[in-house]
Amino acid sequence: MFIHGTDENFKENVKEGVVLVDFYGVNCGPCKMLEKVLEDLDDEFPFVNILKMDTDECVKTAEEFNVNGIPDVYFFKDGEVRKHMVGASSYDEIKEILSKLLYE
Repeated sequence: MFIHGTDENFKENVKEGVVLVDFYGVNCGPCKMLEKVLEDLDDEFPFVNILKMDTDECVKTAEEFNVNGIPDVYFFKDGEVRKHMVGASSYDEIKEILSKLLYE
């Protein structure tokens, strides 16, 4: 499920379960490519929340996580960062990480 993230709701949204946080930009080409991948993964992993964080709107959180390039993806499990990737990743790469986090 895609959730529109804000600086205010970030901590609440990552505190439970497996959450993929996508720091993105509206005019970013690789971010748009990654969004298509995330849409497909959303269908396959209905129990994973995907938190979309627009770096222009969520400056405080982006700075907190030292987001310098986008897309910048963080994988959380129960409020703790478990994995981090910069750049547009493939469906298979992200699927493997989510599978491990869900079933560990």
